[in-house]
Amino acid sequence: MSYLVPTDVVEKMVISGAMKMNMPTSTTIIRAVMAGAILGLAAVFAITVAIKSGSPIVGAVLFPVGFIMLILFGYDLLTGVVVLGPLAVLAKRNCASAKKMWRMIFLVFIGNFIGAATVAVLMSFIWTYGFSADPGAVGAKIAAIGESRTVGYAAFGLMGFATVFIKAMLCNWMVSLGVIGAMMSKDVIGKVIAMWMPIMLFFYMGFEHSIVNMFLFPAGLINGGDFSFIDYMLWNE
Repeated sequence: MSYLVPTDVVEKMVISGAMKMNMPTSTTIIRAVMAGAILGLAAVFAITVAIKSGSPIVGAVLFPVGFIMLILFGYDLLTGVVVLGPLAVLAKRNCASAKKMWRMIFLVFIGNFIGAATVAVLMSFIWTYGFSADPGAVGAKIAAIGESRTVGYAAFGLMGFATVFIKAMLCNWMVSLGVIGAMMSKDVIGKVIAMWMPIMLFFYMGFEHSIVNMFLFPAGLINGGDFSFIDYMLWNE
């Protein structure tokens, strides 16, 4: 049977969380950089397809390709390790501790940001022919997204902050289901289907994913978005 029962899935999550927090620093950072870069490319892919097809749902259907790739290759997203790490600490498995968990979370955050921001710079270079031309439709769209998800929230004050918080919470719920879903199946096809469904949902619904935003906001700033890095930190990240 290719399906794992919930008790076996939890055990697998605990083992995975303990393994990740005991990895060498260099390994953790490399895996995180690759994850951030792949998710950034997936965001570019989805937005490009949505613009060229004129249908946002097409982009949402295809965006999970990035998440599926990084999970199958064993890379690490912040939104994934915050699910697995606490379970390992609670289970006290393989010397897991709160100190190791926070170290892992910090390293993955830094690595994800480096990977996503690097892709933002590289793609912006491509769109503008070495920063010598307008960014085109995709770059302009990403700049507009950056504005709407920073100063757009700021315009509503406390309710804007509450909105982004709820959208981020719902997003990580879906991403967590994707991480868990990948562990529920023993075969690749089952893993792909289980990951694809919740990731498509969060992307189409416009929920706030911190790692996707690590690409979107630097790219938006580079391509003329009317917001600042402080706006990004204060009203989104």
